[in-house]
Amino acid sequence: MKSILILGASGFIGNALYKELAPYYKTYGTYHSSEEYKKNNHFFYYDIEKGGLNSLLNEIKPKLIISALRGDFNAQVEAHRFLTDYIRTHDCRMMFLSSANVFDSFRHYPSYEYDKTLSESVYGHFKIKIENQLLHLAVGKYVIIRLPMIFGINAPRTLEIDAAIKNDTSIEVFPNTIVNVNSDVRLSQQIHYLINHKKTGIFHLGSTDLISHFDFIRTLIERRHNTSGIYKQVFTSNTMRYLATLPKENKLPHHLQPSYTDILDDLSLR
Repeated sequence: MKSILILGASGFIGNALYKELAPYYKTYGTYHSSEEYKKNNHFFYYDIEKGGLNSLLNEIKPKLIISALRGDFNAQVEAHRFLTDYIRTHDCRMMFLSSANVFDSFRHYPSYEYDKTLSESVYGHFKIKIENQLLHLAVGKYVIIRLPMIFGINAPRTLEIDAAIKNDTSIEVFPNTIVNVNSDVRLSQQIHYLINHKKTGIFHLGSTDLISHFDFIRTLIERRHNTSGIYKQVFTSNTMRYLATLPKENKLPHHLQPSYTDILDDLSLR
């Protein structure tokens, strides 16, 4: 059975992946601050700023490393530099969860897998650094997954919206920003497919259609809470801005390509 190590398995996306993959593979994960994982033999403590990856990898000997890490950007870059060197010399490959923000300098159209990356944000620039490290590996050694906004029933951003509705506080929305979206459940199924079929390269895993951020949040609230919210509209430019990643060459089967309506269905409380 293939052994998989999920770095950041106690986080929102990492934990969704762990739950999806654990019944099918010998799956391990790391945690940092979540005490509930201390007694779980498949979870290992890892502090990205203190290191310790070498002993972790020597113990687990994973065939696939999935990086869903969070934390200090500089520490993440150094950790992934170590991982890249490890993968180059071992029978192992890596799946890196990147972001649509690697394209946030391009405002006037959605981005595809092999478009040139360019970011004006610190977050996007840091993701590009790690992507560039992996791109120096042989093609079969890496998978780069660029994510849009990820929602879920218990996702942090969903719970923030729920709290705002409960407390009658405003929700920040971006009316002139066009996005695509995904849910934790559907993303986990997509990644499971990529692992099963030994896919490599760059993948854009989001909804196949686009919607303005404001319209998506407003529809989500209407369907989830049967009410209208209080909104703080933020305009980041004078024209429509795209922050969306779509697949052109590396497309998944049709049943694994959700629309934003499918994501809204996933988030409905009814």
